[in-house]
Amino acid sequence: MRLRVPAVFAAAVLLWLFVFYGTPLGRDYDRPTHAARAVLTTVLVVPAVVLARRLLDRRPWHGLGLPLSRTAARRFLLGAVCWLLPAAAGFALCLATGWVEITRREPVAEVAGVAAMLVVLVFLYEALPEELVFRGYLQRNLHTELPAGQAVAVQGVLFMLFGFLVGVAQSPFRLFVFLAFGLLLGAFRVATGDIWAGIGFHVAYQSAAQLFVGEGAAFEVSGEGAFGVLALGGLPFLAAWTYLSRRHRAALDWSATAP
Repeated sequence: MRLRVPAVFAAAVLLWLFVFYGTPLGRDYDRPTHAARAVLTTVLVVPAVVLARRLLDRRPWHGLGLPLSRTAARRFLLGAVCWLLPAAAGFALCLATGWVEITRREPVAEVAGVAAMLVVLVFLYEALPEELVFRGYLQRNLHTELPAGQAVAVQGVLFMLFGFLVGVAQSPFRLFVFLAFGLLLGAFRVATGDIWAGIGFHVAYQSAAQLFVGEGAAFEVSGEGAFGVLALGGLPFLAAWTYLSRRHRAALDWSATAP
């Protein structure tokens, strides 16, 4: 574990850097480039994790926590709903109080198309590969030697470091968001036993973030601070943790190790 974890972490960082800097796609944002990067990331990262599991760990696929079964869709929807319901409440509060103003930049039909596209691209570019690397491979390997709580904490720190190294978390605030996000997604893995709920939560959160405040956003938002806390991150993260700690209390054994 001591060699496999840093090796796979370093490989993940290098693969993401290659996708962004080492290809002829360019660094400027446009949607075709976003789509190409998303597909390339999944094509490179997912097989790399599978090979690491097979060649380095010599353990079966199911240890990665990505079962291809009927439960996958239910767990995915569970994670998405854990973000969507409190985010909707926070969104309504922001608008009702006047703390946030939102202006549409594109026609309604185009906004719907962009939202649908972002769900697919976030799944391919961030949610699936990042969850497979951090909560699938790294957290599983850490959990075989460390108690669950420590495994979640270490992968959360690695996720924050990953954000810094690939250039998407440079400020203290962004580093904190990456850490909190990684810890919460790690808790989803412990609570549910796989990474599908984390993928669903990841897709919902990142799709909305990119739809409203990301590069190429379809809306212009004033009052991003309140919007980020109540509608995007703070309130949904807290609500999801509250749900996990109550609904899945029996599964959240932070002192247990994995076989």
